[in-house]
Amino acid sequence: MTSTRACFAVALGLMLGLADAGLNARQAAPARPPMAEEVFKNIQVLKGIPVDEFMGTMGFFSSSLGLNCTDCHVSESGGSWARYADDNALKQRARVMTVMMNTINRTNFGGRQVVTCNTCHRGVSKPNVMPSLNALYGEPPPDEPGDPVEQVTGQPPADQVLDRFITAIGGPQRVAALTSLSAKGTYIGFDDAEKVPMELFARATGQRTTIVHGASGDTVNVFDGRNGWIAAPPSDKPVPLLAITGQELEGVRLETQLLFPARIKESLARWRVGVPAILDDREVRIVQGDTPGGGVATLCFDMETGLLVRLVRYTNSPVGRLVTRVDYDDYRDVAGVKLPFRWTVRWLSGRSTYELTEVQPNVPVADARFAQPRP
Repeated sequence: MTSTRACFAVALGLMLGLADAGLNARQAAPARPPMAEEVFKNIQVLKGIPVDEFMGTMGFFSSSLGLNCTDCHVSESGGSWARYADDNALKQRARVMTVMMNTINRTNFGGRQVVTCNTCHRGVSKPNVMPSLNALYGEPPPDEPGDPVEQVTGQPPADQVLDRFITAIGGPQRVAALTSLSAKGTYIGFDDAEKVPMELFARATGQRTTIVHGASGDTVNVFDGRNGWIAAPPSDKPVPLLAITGQELEGVRLETQLLFPARIKESLARWRVGVPAILDDREVRIVQGDTPGGGVATLCFDMETGLLVRLVRYTNSPVGRLVTRVDYDDYRDVAGVKLPFRWTVRWLSGRSTYELTEVQPNVPVADARFAQPRP
């Protein structure tokens, strides 16, 4: 269940949400998450960031340079988390390049993150200093929506697009009447040979839990209304319990709000509509908004059906934007509301596909389902 692009990255495609006031009142304030240097050894440059952001940063390195874990770390690290701390020439070079990149941004762009690893590397370990004639005269690849946009003249206001989405999936009354879900289905990760069973529990008030029953043990993703965690087998992650923090917490919270979208307009701020785009041969409307912590989320709605087909969101890191994409498909009727029975989460170090086979709407879901998972 790990990715060849970054075998030690933990699946961060976690769907989160807001909890009701009663549950929030019973929850303790979240403890300070441990910093990377408190969990891992030999951290010299990327200090002072939470573990989940550190792991996302490793995925940014991997995807920017087109390398996997053991390409950068010692070969023995493939079977031992501890060996990732071993030094080698590539790690030492990466530290130097990170300092160089931050210096460029500080001295030339007022500290704004304009230059990143991907600016020069573009998926290769050795940047190409010569322009490609094939790329110059060939068919340009399509741009993936996600960069910040402003409201485009001639495009409808965001409220109009969001209202059409609510109408397309069943209408305001039916959407508001969907209060909980208990579901079963299957899961498959990027490196998995076959699908495994998965369970999902969710409330419209924002709590969500997914349990993937993998061959090496269960992976449990929980959001209790304020705090989020991932617990997984030792073979799949370097820490017993991974806390979800910062902009990533806001981003995955949005994903659960989209599952129960009755109050979708309140989920983001400064809504705007960009230029339409083409995704998989269909035209989509681009709607974008900001999270409270400074993250950006882009929603892509099918122009013909009004349904949500893609979410692209990113969080900031010391080395660049950590991008997550969720593609929604196979909408089916559940209690009068169309829900995606298949969604695929892609991020810089992995890919996870979830498919529902059985859904029970508006059933009681115990508070215990959203308790902090045991390591």
